[in-house]
Amino acid sequence: MTALGTPVGAARVLDRCRALVRPELASAVDGLHPWAGEMARYAFGWCEVGGAPAAAPGGKGVRQALAVLGAEAAGVPARDGVAAAVAVELVHMFSLLHDDIMDGDADRRRRPAVWKAYGTGPAVLAGDALFALAVETLAARPGGAAGVRTLSAALRDLVGGQADDLLFASRPWTGPGRVRPEEYRRMAERKTGALLGCAAALGAALGGAPAGTVAALDLAGRRLGVAFQIVDDVLGAWGDPAVTGKPVHGDLRERKKTFPVLLALATPAAPRLAALLESQADPATVAAAVERAGGRAAAAAEADRLLRDAEEALDGVPLRAGAAGDLRTLIASLARRAV
Repeated sequence: MTALGTPVGAARVLDRCRALVRPELASAVDGLHPWAGEMARYAFGWCEVGGAPAAAPGGKGVRQALAVLGAEAAGVPARDGVAAAVAVELVHMFSLLHDDIMDGDADRRRRPAVWKAYGTGPAVLAGDALFALAVETLAARPGGAAGVRTLSAALRDLVGGQADDLLFASRPWTGPGRVRPEEYRRMAERKTGALLGCAAALGAALGGAPAGTVAALDLAGRRLGVAFQIVDDVLGAWGDPAVTGKPVHGDLRERKKTFPVLLALATPAAPRLAALLESQADPATVAAAVERAGGRAAAAAEADRLLRDAEEALDGVPLRAGAAGDLRTLIASLARRAV
């Protein structure tokens, strides 16, 4: 394991993909308006407010790695995988900038979120600039039309999933209007799975890979995305902050309808648990009640099932062995991280 809890094999895969993508991603961001570009560089962890260089904690580069590996596995030119990775990373950052505003999250990756550092309006503008740049990046490629269609479909799902997630907050914990686990799965596939599926399939689509290969990569990424979201929920309630970089019990403190909670509410413990959720009970008390009701174990089991589904989606199409092996290594490490 690395210091951050990522298996060594997966860490090497992520490092290799970042090395391929970072120069092209930086070059793309440099083409933005200087102010939008500064906010984008701050979001990626490359600079401080005002533009001074920095090496702040950034993301692991999961989506860009999926784009590179999906293209390699499909046997398309490497430049298509890198272009797809740049586009996906730009869209992912666009979504984070807007999500932080919608969720009221003041911090991102251990420092102020862009909207706290620069203001809400500027952060929205920076997100819009990143989205436009992602589309431009794909449109400039020979297979750009297929790439833009793939990205647009994922973005439509992402927006729908985010809308569902926001609407969940106003629904009751119990009764006919409660959020059911199957509704959560659909939301997670759209909100998280769509972009991971797009990442895995986009380079292959840009490079003209067979439709069956593109579809298999997309399905694998979508299943991984739901597993990823479920594991994220588990870590939010029971993870080690030193590993996750997030305060423990954050979702429970905000009474978010996470998957382990919804699973626990589908058991005979629902009335007592709902009463706790509607009270001012300490988040640690709620977490213990969810675990006793089986929510944690059931969520982990569902993540494992989805991981198997993701791996099986890759079995039915011809893929290049080396890249496909790296892709499976990455999938396994993401879905099983510290559950």
